[in-house]
Amino acid sequence: MSVYRIRKINTIAQEGLRHFSNKFVVSAEETAPDGIILRSAPLNVDDYPTLLAVARAGAGTNNINVARATEKGICVFNTPGANANAVVDLIFPMVGVWKRNIYRGIEFCRSLATMEPEKVNGEVEARKSAFKGEEIAGKTLAVIGLGQIGVRLANGGVFRHMKVNGFDPAPALANIHQLSPEVRICRSLTDAVGDADVVSLHLPLNDSTRNLVNKEFVERMKKGAVLINYSRGPIVDEQAVIEALDSGYLEAYLCDFPTPALVRHAKVLATPHLGASTSESEENCATMAVNELVNYLKYGNVVHSVNFPNIESTPADRIQSRLIVINRDVPGMIAFVSNTFGSHGINIASYLNQSNGTVGYNIIDVECTIPAAVVKEIEKKPDVIRTRVILFKEKGKEV
Repeated sequence: MSVYRIRKINTIAQEGLRHFSNKFVVSAEETAPDGIILRSAPLNVDDYPTLLAVARAGAGTNNINVARATEKGICVFNTPGANANAVVDLIFPMVGVWKRNIYRGIEFCRSLATMEPEKVNGEVEARKSAFKGEEIAGKTLAVIGLGQIGVRLANGGVFRHMKVNGFDPAPALANIHQLSPEVRICRSLTDAVGDADVVSLHLPLNDSTRNLVNKEFVERMKKGAVLINYSRGPIVDEQAVIEALDSGYLEAYLCDFPTPALVRHAKVLATPHLGASTSESEENCATMAVNELVNYLKYGNVVHSVNFPNIESTPADRIQSRLIVINRDVPGMIAFVSNTFGSHGINIASYLNQSNGTVGYNIIDVECTIPAAVVKEIEKKPDVIRTRVILFKEKGKEV
């Protein structure tokens, strides 16, 4: 029986790890893994020569050198939507904490602990007007990034009687279909944030989004707006935001990424990276990540990859072997692989191919054992990045 070795990095919810079958050995000390499951720890894929796949139990993959993984034919997965409820569940309370002066109000109440009991009610009535706040109903919310989190936040804003603008530079159709029809989809950042009282960021961290919120971005926003960042810290140019807070141009900055400069600012409310920190979210992320690794290692199926095209194939009962071919997306690869099998007298029972414009991914099923000579011939092709043989049956027995 084939056994796959999994290296576990970070604390991964046991409810998810239980989805690994007895064909998988999971250890935090594994040095030659077939797969890695992790959360936020930095990962250099070059440190693991045997590595086939990485599953990030979360949405962002900026802690993984994905470009290098692609060059080496290593599939990188994330878990979109698994922590969406947790993030949205935190953002709306944080807006309420700021808008209703709840934080200051709680501090005031704590200051009453040493007061004589009969004087407390009078002090509360005398000073409660200092904590008068604002409701979010009727305000305009701009959601920048319409992935699973952004869509749920936008819909939550509609439910709370807010006007909602949504913008995404490359929206996924499946996500857009989940948007409330009351969300106004904008064609530009300027259009989305120009009249918004609250702007919430939900973008991945990459070269195009790093320091996206700079001085110019802030100047496009409405004076007195609240900025929210529960995506990635470096999306925001911290100094530009602090200057806008100091000048009064921005009312507040709510974020999940505390720094010394932010936490000492009176107009900043920061939480300690709590966006996905719920037991439900951690279980959902772990379960999805485990299932992604299992399906990839056992069958070569790709779902929710950030660098490979999605492709799935269930092997028929008669299939004995499956060849996975990962190649640069160039013309002629399907014909080359098919002709190579044909030249060795092997009939292809099933051939699936998908491309994402960078990587071509091929699943070839046959009813026999694939000779090593076939694999070697395919691997000699300069545009082939990696191959892998998955054996389903050997001498009539399951493996």
